Amino acid sequence: MDTKLLDLLAQKYDSEEKVVTEIIKLEAILNLPKGTEHFVSDLHGEYQAFQHVLRNGSGNVKEKIKDLFKDEFSEKEIVELATLVYYPEEKLQLIKNNFTNDQELNNWYGETIEHLIKLISFASFKYTRSKLRRALPTQFVYIVEELLYKTEEFTNKKQYYEKIIQQIITLGQADKLIVGLAYTTQRLVVDHLHVVGDIYDRGPEPDKIMDALINYHSVDIQWGNHDVLWIGAFAGSKVCLANIIRICARYDNLDIIEDVYGINLRPLLNLAEKYYESNPVFMPKSSSNDQLPDNEKTQISKIHQAIAMIQFKLEMPIIKRRPYFNMSERLLLEKIDHDKKQITIHGKTYPLENTCFATVNPNQPDQLLAEEREVIDKLLFSVQHSEKLARHMKFLMKKGNLYLKYNGNLLIHGCIPIDENGKMEKMTIENKTYAGRDLFDIFEHYLRDAFAHPEETDDLATDMVWYLWTGEYSSLFGKREMTTFERYFIKDKEAHVEKKNPYYYLREKEEICRQILKEFDLNPDQGHIINGHTPVKEISGENPVKANGKMIVIDGSFSKAYQSDTGIAGYTLLYNSYGMQLVAHKLFHSKEDVLLNGTDVLSVKRLVDKELVRKKIQETNVGEKLKQEVTMLNNLMEYRYIK
Repeated sequence: MDTKLLDLLAQKYDSEEKVVTEIIKLEAILNLPKGTEHFVSDLHGEYQAFQHVLRNGSGNVKEKIKDLFKDEFSEKEIVELATLVYYPEEKLQLIKNNFTNDQELNNWYGETIEHLIKLISFASFKYTRSKLRRALPTQFVYIVEELLYKTEEFTNKKQYYEKIIQQIITLGQADKLIVGLAYTTQRLVVDHLHVVGDIYDRGPEPDKIMDALINYHSVDIQWGNHDVLWIGAFAGSKVCLANIIRICARYDNLDIIEDVYGINLRPLLNLAEKYYESNPVFMPKSSSNDQLPDNEKTQISKIHQAIAMIQFKLEMPIIKRRPYFNMSERLLLEKIDHDKKQITIHGKTYPLENTCFATVNPNQPDQLLAEEREVIDKLLFSVQHSEKLARHMKFLMKKGNLYLKYNGNLLIHGCIPIDENGKMEKMTIENKTYAGRDLFDIFEHYLRDAFAHPEETDDLATDMVWYLWTGEYSSLFGKREMTTFERYFIKDKEAHVEKKNPYYYLREKEEICRQILKEFDLNPDQGHIINGHTPVKEISGENPVKANGKMIVIDGSFSKAYQSDTGIAGYTLLYNSYGMQLVAHKLFHSKEDVLLNGTDVLSVKRLVDKELVRKKIQETNVGEKLKQEVTMLNNLMEYRYIK
């Protein structure tokens, strides 16, 4: 090992005793049970449902309470304590309103603090004391540690412990302590969170999800196609920017753009008011749509049309300068017969309806009006100078990847592009051919390059980010083409069909999944592919666990837009030292419903895979890092301290 590196390490461990102590500690940690991993996917801005799942650990909190108190709590008491852990501030207020005198309340405080201390002790059995200490409420660390490690064997300390709790109550700190203990419990039941893509679009509060993730103790993200669209806009892609504004207009979420991220839409509105009229197919889709005033619906419809036409124009130069994108069929504005109001696509002619081509020059359809160019330039400037958006996008880049190999499993949002025979699809980029894992790696290379150089708006890296959103061999799209134009202007639904990559039916086969795991250097006997992106239609009998358990699809529709098709409101996955469980979720109505009625959103837990031998930290990604640290410390011992 490099002696310079060892000299640096010796500055931290400057005595033999410190090195020995650290080696003993790390070797001991390697033999602890692995922590619980929590997988979520396709959140699509549904913060209220997501934060409930985060708080209850997909049922893990209530399971811990049941296991610990099953012999002394009724079902109602289990629900009450669980709800207190989920929403401590709000539940405390409701509970306190039920007491008629201080003595009753103080008795409840004492019992509840003891219950929460027991729960934390039970939930933290697989953690070291130092890791538990970091999870405790900062202002009460000393007090909680005294209560956690008390023993009933020595009765002479009984009054000491009683006095601690009594003083907490007397000094008016009970509420703060209970709140702190509740959040500690939430943190302990999940060791690490995986977000398997699509935080953004459709739902109303993706920014709040991002803030929650930034503050979460341990998280990684596998980018989804909608996340990459937002990253692309911030990285300088005008066509990605047009897409996110169009989608926000479509789902009545323009306030995310304007109010949350501070991006001025007034120039776009002025353009829209000048050139467009009300158009039924561009009206916003929203659960609150009926409450929108007609003039507001019309205004959104005009904005929607204006940005859609800018998007279609911006796509065309990219398609022309990147022939290996193989997207010439998407030069749709060139295929319009404006006199006959029809278009020919793939050899078939369709009539066009609800058209809005006022700004399209038939002789040069990709030409932006000077006003359109000015609008998109101003929007891009505003996006790239949004402080809040910058913070969120930088976090996405820091914690995100296109795929992740973690504890023997492969996490991907979309697909592995394959042909009908299950072979990896090849894509040639700048005279080099890529497939499988290499294709993922080159896509991620270009995405990171685009993000690092946001001033470049027409380079290959920026074009490639848009390709990830809509390209045939994109691992995030996985379809032959995106038929956005057709859905707006062609009534015949045959034109709307987006042919999926064979991956989406071949992933039902175990041999295909084993082949994919091998491609990513994972053990096909033990590994799983954990996938999002395509909502599982459980209502029609579709099984999210496929290929004899090798494939687990966890997009069960957090997004309300899909719930009528799926019949549920999302899947999540739990993976602890005993194995994997898939959790299906019922529709989340409100936090108030949980507080008042104890309603939970879990429906069914399904065993996916059971570990024959309980998995330890030494068998995990974290374990591999710890082993490397042990090796370095042993080398340091030989270099510095063993004579």
